Amino acid sequence: MIRLPDPCLLVLVGASSCGKSHWAAQWFHPDSIVSSDRLRAVVGRGERDQRASKDAFEVLDLVVQKRLRRGLTTVVDSTALEAERRRAYIAAAERHRVPVYAVLFGPDEGLCRARNRTRAVPVPSKILTSQLRATAALSTTIGGEGFAAVLAPDDVVLVPPPFVTALESARRQKEQPMPLEFGLQISRFTWPGGPDEIGSRLAAIAPAAEEAGFTSIWVMDHFLQIPGVGREWEEMLDSYTTLGYLAAVTSRARLGVLVTGITYRNLAHLGKIVATVDVLSGGRAMCGLGAAWFAREHKLYGWEFPPTRRRYEMLEDALELLPLMWGPGSPAFHGRTTDVAEAICYPRPLQERIPILIGGSGERTTLRLVAQHADACNLFGEPDTIRHKIEVLRRHCADVDRDPSEITITQLSSVDYGSTDEQIGRYRELADAGVQTAVVALSDLGDSAPVERFADVIAAFR
Repeated sequence: MIRLPDPCLLVLVGASSCGKSHWAAQWFHPDSIVSSDRLRAVVGRGERDQRASKDAFEVLDLVVQKRLRRGLTTVVDSTALEAERRRAYIAAAERHRVPVYAVLFGPDEGLCRARNRTRAVPVPSKILTSQLRATAALSTTIGGEGFAAVLAPDDVVLVPPPFVTALESARRQKEQPMPLEFGLQISRFTWPGGPDEIGSRLAAIAPAAEEAGFTSIWVMDHFLQIPGVGREWEEMLDSYTTLGYLAAVTSRARLGVLVTGITYRNLAHLGKIVATVDVLSGGRAMCGLGAAWFAREHKLYGWEFPPTRRRYEMLEDALELLPLMWGPGSPAFHGRTTDVAEAICYPRPLQERIPILIGGSGERTTLRLVAQHADACNLFGEPDTIRHKIEVLRRHCADVDRDPSEITITQLSSVDYGSTDEQIGRYRELADAGVQTAVVALSDLGDSAPVERFADVIAAFR
């Protein structure tokens, strides 16, 4: 069985009559197969009209480009025996950031010749001989051309990219377990029953999440729903009011906003809000901070949306001011954007230090601020990206003489599909990359059932 990422580009390589078209038709939707023979029939007088080959391949290349641009799995069904053409496919896939695989059909000369004889218009024997020789030669060289892998034809299953090697990683987690904590991100509130039932559904979901093994619960800091998650007229709760409610219906999970937009509140007031959540939750608050990005939200609510540099200055002020608000005494603070005559906040948080998490992966500024000030960071991306970001963070830590092990690495991603084993494998790969807390947004969240189903994934990392 071949597990392939969806989307991907597959280049079928082999002589005429070696079974490429039959194999492709077995495992892929007809619309995803781009066949040079079929295109000869479209632009010429039939599939064997060699005079139409140039035009057919021009159309083929255009179709491949358009499909890759749209992120669609594409199967190129031609002989692909010309090195220049294979290089062009690899380059096109790289431009569109789509993995490209070769499927090499071994030169079974007797079978190919037998099939060729049954064709209405057989390929001339000399040409077929040349193709078979070229295919045999490629078996020892094509592996070095730059394909993600060179495969033999087999049964195929298309899976989301994070799940390609997940089953193997799940086996590794079973044999050599590795710890990983999980947080639940609640990013939508458009549930059956409408606003009348939001409170009761939250009151069921949050305790179920604790029972399932989630060690933290997070909400977004938005005032209307954001693109990519839903439509802006869908229900969206105020973040910190929601955390206050969650504090009352939970007892163990840490509570935080992933992440607080730095432009939405007076910074000293933000310190007071987070301290209040900490007191009312029994010392379970986390403080997620970010530079904010949603310009339309600022416009609708009448907030200033400063340039990026100014927002990062506000973020840096918050990182310095909030520990003063939560600490002893009432010192003055004079920052880049904010002045506070006395950092007064009573009652103090129950925690000696409320953990501060910074969201974002910017390598020059965001990760530098993480190294200087934060207890945790939230990164986006799959394992290779996470490894790179962690390495950048380590360099920033070295610059400020900080131990990078003091910083918890979290990663936020959606869970839309996949079996339990696939999910276990996916998260094992993230753990291998350095993630210590995986924050998951369950696409079908609306009652306690999805978090209960996810409990088996969490259990594999305990």
